[in-house]
Order: sequence, then C-alpha cells, then structure tokens
Amino acid sequence: MIELETPRERCIVLQPKQRRRGETVQGEYELEEAVGLAAALDVDIVYSEIVPIRDINVANYLGGGKISEIADRIKSQKATMLVMNCALSPIQQRNLERLWNVKVIDRTGLILEIFGLRAATKEGRLQVELARLAYERSRLVRTWTHLERQRGGQGFLSGPGETQIESDRRVLSEKMTKLRAALEQVRRTRRLQRQARQRAPERVVALVGYTNAGKSTLFNAMTEGGVLAKDMLFATLDTTHRVLELPKGKSAILSDTVGFISDLPTDLISAFRATLEEVKEADLLLHVRDVSDPLSDERKDSVLDVLDQIGAGPEHGQDLIEIWNKADLLSTDAYQANVSKAQSSLIHENETKAYMVSGLTGAGLEALLSGIETDLSSKDEIINVEILPGDYKIRAWLHENGQVVEEETDDSGKCLMQVILSEVDIGKFISRHPEVIRHSH
Repeated sequence: MIELETPRERCIVLQPKQRRRGETVQGEYELEEAVGLAAALDVDIVYSEIVPIRDINVANYLGGGKISEIADRIKSQKATMLVMNCALSPIQQRNLERLWNVKVIDRTGLILEIFGLRAATKEGRLQVELARLAYERSRLVRTWTHLERQRGGQGFLSGPGETQIESDRRVLSEKMTKLRAALEQVRRTRRLQRQARQRAPERVVALVGYTNAGKSTLFNAMTEGGVLAKDMLFATLDTTHRVLELPKGKSAILSDTVGFISDLPTDLISAFRATLEEVKEADLLLHVRDVSDPLSDERKDSVLDVLDQIGAGPEHGQDLIEIWNKADLLSTDAYQANVSKAQSSLIHENETKAYMVSGLTGAGLEALLSGIETDLSSKDEIINVEILPGDYKIRAWLHENGQVVEEETDDSGKCLMQVILSEVDIGKFISRHPEVIRHSH
C-alpha cells in the first residue's frame, strides 16, 4: 500500500506596520522574525511582505484595496494559510478568513501553534493546552462552525446560537479548571524539587534570553548537556537542569529555560508560570544576548519586561550577568568594540557585568565561569567553629551545606573547622548554633 504524504501548507507572512519615520529597518527584522516563527511550523513560506498601514480597520484590520491585493497574491501563490504578525481581534480574524478563504493566524495563535508542537513533557503540554483554551475561549465566534448560526429565534442576538456559545464557554471553562488543577499539582512537585535543591549546597543559575539567542548551544558548551540546539525559534520549551562545574572546584545547578519573545502572549506567561518560577527562584540569572542581532537592545528590553512580569530580575533584587553570545559572527571592529564595552562593565560597579562568548567555539567561556563563581561567592562568609565530640551532627551539616576550608581534631576530640557558607546558610547556622562560633571575617 502506498502512503501519500500530506501536502505542506503554503504560507504567506505579512508584517503590518504603521507608517512612522525611521522604522523601515525594524519592520524588516520583525518580518524576518515572523517568517522564522512561521517556518518553525514546518510550512512552505511562499511570500512575505511588510504592509504599510495608516489606520487599523476595526472590522478587517486592513483597508479594502490592500485586502484585494493580498487576495490576488493568495490566488497566484496557491496559499493555504496566512500569518499576520500582529494581534487580531476575533472579528478581524474571522472576517479576513472569509474574505481570503484561507486559514488566518495572528502572532499569538502562531506562537501557540509552535509551543504546541515543541512541548515534549506532560507539564509542557498542560501549559500549552491551557494557554490555547484561553485563546480559543476569546474566539468562540470563529472556532466552532455551528456558531455561525448565532442569530435567530426571538430577538436579534438571542436564540439557540447564543445558548450554544454559552454552552461551549462552559465546556471550555471546565476544561481550563481541570488543567489548572493539574498544573497546580506540577507546581507543588516543582516547589518540593526546588526546596530539595535549596537544601543542597549547590546554587541554581538560570539561563534566560530571547528565543534563538543561543541558550541551548551555550548550555551544552558549559555542561556537556546534550540539549537540542538548532538555529530555530523555540527549539527548547522544557526546562533542563545539569551540574555546572566551576573553576575552583565548586559547582552549581544550571537551568535552561524557554526562550522569551517580544509581545509574548499574556496567556502563555500565565500558563508557563510553573516553569518560569524556576527563573524567579534562581540565585543568579544569566541573560544570554545575541550580540550579532541588530535588534539586540530591543530584545533585551523584551526579556527584562517578561522577567519583571514574573517578579524576577534586577528590579526584584536578583543578580544578573549578561552573556554576549555569538561573538564569532561579528566583524573584527564590532568584536573589539564589544570586548571593550564588556571589559568596562566588569570594572564599574553600577553597570551590569557582561562577558563576550561564543557558545559555538567556546571562546570566552573560561572567563564567564570565573565570573559566575565570583558572583555566587560574593555573599559567602567564612566562619570558624569549635564542635564538641557529642555535636558531630553539626559537623555533618557543615560538610553538607558549606565548603570546608580547614578541619582538624585536637586531643580532647574537639573538631576545629573553617567553613565557607552562603549568606542564607550562615544566618540559619548562627541562629541554631551560636555557641560553636569562634569568630568570623
């Protein structure tokens, strides 16, 4: 029996852009990102265009002339779907589908589709499904074909169709309630895992960054982690942890998280809160930036905005180091200029520390790892303790939670120790065992 391959969708990508001076270049990069997002759905991109608009049409988003022009383009390219890289209202989306007779997806729908394909774990699938249902709930008018018959019965908008919408809404709400309950169980499990990690001596370091900034490549280079790393938007969705060995013998837990993106749908931020809490609880954030990206500064603002929404980042008292990745893609002059800026950031206390690296070639990783170790150790304290023979549980706790610098036992059986403890652990230890402290620096 011969199996016929399902034909791939033929996709047109449009980047609507209101006319403003000096934004032509940015529009081109936004279109390029939208094409990359659409390509991540494994469709054939047959045409892409920036569409200049004066005002947004309430009913159809675009004006009649442009709609007619795009209809001709759809016909000539035999397109089966169209991506509008903007936020469409449910009415605008439905009207455009009717006018063009193809599937129309806006930016939020596009990102949800990609997340749906990429989610590999049960948790990831739950999170995407919850976000998708929240999105569809606002688009009931479009999602179910039987809802096209809304009007009728008694009254202009009432009747059986209206009842059907309420029924569908109720079904969706019930599904969402079940998904939230399942995700709450995931959050509880994650909370227990985090508490276990917090009890362990290793600190947690989280990679954050705009999608496709090279986080997974860097993660693999730093930990030999074996995480999927492709030149693809949202290649990784599920959080991965590996041990990060530091230069002076210490170690930390390195966490690779979902990539951020500008205009990340609020429903996704909400649904992925369980995953993003990993970021919030980290001892140190490593903000990976693609230094070769012309919109690197705008991408940085998008990442900081999402961090702020989840209560993480420098604005919330969390340490953050910037990693300027993809240094190998820079010209010689641009490379030297960025190296000078990064070195300057390490000297000035009021600047965010930055390290130039290439996750691909490994350049700069040694200096970065030393910088991570320095930051993690900056709030550590050294204490000297004297433990009596009957108190060896205290000694075991110090070995488990601190870094023992010196240790010796005298003739009477007393154990003299010099130990490095984190700021949090030192507070715990002194409150529990003030009698064993000899002096601290």
